[in-house]
Amino acid sequence: MRLVYVVQRYGATIGGGAEQHCREMAERLAQRGHDIHVVTTCAQSYVDWADAFPAGTSVERGVTVHRFAVDETREIRSFDALTDHLIASPGPRPMELQEEWMRRQGPYAPEIPRWLAAHGGDFDCVIFFTYLYWTTWQGLRTCAGAFPTVLHPTVHDEPALRFSIFDQLFRAPDAFALSTPEEIELIARRFHVEPVGTVIGIGVEQKRADAQPFRDAYPAVAEAPYLLYVGRVDAGKGAVELYRNFVEYKQRRPSRLQLVYLGDAITTLPDHPDVLVTGFVGDDVRDAAIAGALALAQPSYFESFSMILTEAFAQSRPALVQARCEVLKGHAERSNAAIPYRDAAEFEAALGLLEHRAGLAEALGANGRTYVEAQYRWPDVLSRYEALLEAVASRRPLARAATPAAP
Repeated sequence: MRLVYVVQRYGATIGGGAEQHCREMAERLAQRGHDIHVVTTCAQSYVDWADAFPAGTSVERGVTVHRFAVDETREIRSFDALTDHLIASPGPRPMELQEEWMRRQGPYAPEIPRWLAAHGGDFDCVIFFTYLYWTTWQGLRTCAGAFPTVLHPTVHDEPALRFSIFDQLFRAPDAFALSTPEEIELIARRFHVEPVGTVIGIGVEQKRADAQPFRDAYPAVAEAPYLLYVGRVDAGKGAVELYRNFVEYKQRRPSRLQLVYLGDAITTLPDHPDVLVTGFVGDDVRDAAIAGALALAQPSYFESFSMILTEAFAQSRPALVQARCEVLKGHAERSNAAIPYRDAAEFEAALGLLEHRAGLAEALGANGRTYVEAQYRWPDVLSRYEALLEAVASRRPLARAATPAAP
């Protein structure tokens, strides 16, 4: 098949979950013999969308990438103020104001829909990643009904999802490529539609790393057990709440246990002798850190899949997950490899079990490994995906998306 992806940012140095998901799909389909193109912006940062890559066409790991300049950078303070105003609005939100919000949400790159209008017919399917950004909102409006289209919504229950500007968007694509069963329920509940398509998921490598390189690199955890957080150290990702919960836990239950943060520090955490913040690390160090962890901590309230969770499961490591996130709770219930918690008291009880109940972490980790082997092997994920894309490209009727069988 000849396929084109539309995504807000693209490249090996881009850290966002949706962007990584898109790149994995594009590169792996190219390896399977498909002719894959990506239409994206020149932006590196999601904060301001400033151009960082040169405009034009290049080939990256077998994928043809078309980059277009961003016409307007985003001024984050004024954008946040507009977002807060729309969220707090007690009555109907004027569509003109929502369209202004979408343009400022960005990345605003008008050459992308123009390119799609001219070239969308050259492809078997036009595939959009993530519902939230202007490139999808305008691009899908341009392509829907004219060319076969698929949307990876990567949707979670967040305030912006309630904006009526998205009502038409979720009725526009020919099919959805969904990450989790929870997305089906959320789309049906919010938009009163039964999404057609398939729960594809995201593949995970079935690898087992050696923990010693990580321990050698960071003497603070050379011998001590540690709870691991991977991702942006950002209050919006639950990283600050995790810090508070952990510090309270250690005050009540002194031990050698450490908390390790791997990722860029958007928020500065207070210094603490039992908390290590490494900053950004490469994949090899990250994998070694996962392998040696007592458990992964995934405190985010807003996830559409959580690749880091399935990566931990693949290395037979259990997790503590935020139960208020339906996706994380769903993974925990289907896998029996993670303990959900809702507040500081439940966090303390769950972490205490993992730290002190002999064999529990290993048993849960083994369940996680079984779960990802059954659901998220890359060959199986890509076969499901190809079947969906072929059906859309041939305009075959599609059924309502269904929850996959449990392992």
